[in-house]
Amino acid sequence: MVELCFNDKYLKEVHLMKYTAAAYMLAIAIISFLGYCVENIWLAVTQQYINNRNMYFPFLLGYGLAVVGIYLIAGTPKQWLKRKSSNKFTIYLAYFLLMIILVSIGEILLGKTVEYFCDFTYWNYEKVPFHLTKFTSLPTSLGFAAIIEFFMEYLMEPILDKVEHLPKTTLQILAIGFMLLLVGDFIVSFREMYRHKRPNYLWKYDFGQHRLIHYHT
Repeated sequence: MVELCFNDKYLKEVHLMKYTAAAYMLAIAIISFLGYCVENIWLAVTQQYINNRNMYFPFLLGYGLAVVGIYLIAGTPKQWLKRKSSNKFTIYLAYFLLMIILVSIGEILLGKTVEYFCDFTYWNYEKVPFHLTKFTSLPTSLGFAAIIEFFMEYLMEPILDKVEHLPKTTLQILAIGFMLLLVGDFIVSFREMYRHKRPNYLWKYDFGQHRLIHYHT
């Protein structure tokens, strides 16, 4: 067991040493952008508007950190299948249940953190059936868990493979540049929410009124 844990081939197989730090950093940026897009698509479909999601740039760092963190800790369903003898359905169900737990914990922690420091409720699921506190609910956790499992199964490693094969210098410049941008944007945006005790609204496009609204901070 000790030999297995410190064997380079094994570590590469379980993904911890499969990619460089720069590849993970750039993947965080890509997933943060995808998270921004997904949230606005959801808003467009359900509320008929999109907005800046409290950020100055089109990235939601929490998504990138969460997904890459889950990948580093839990891996992908395919990796579970390689390492465990259980049948395929059991593996995918166990992975799905783990994602539900992680999503629920993550939503509660983020919601409570924003509420504590910024003195407002970032989102509220109290009107959603089977809510667990106002920050998470069974339907939303099921939805996020399904999206994450699909992403891990079909997209996570292809994205990492693509960025890993970029020229080394290009990859490092992009990774460092985007991480500075994302972290800086998060700090500045969170500072604004902390100062004003409200969301950092900058703009909103209302599809019903066909109107772009700018907010003054």
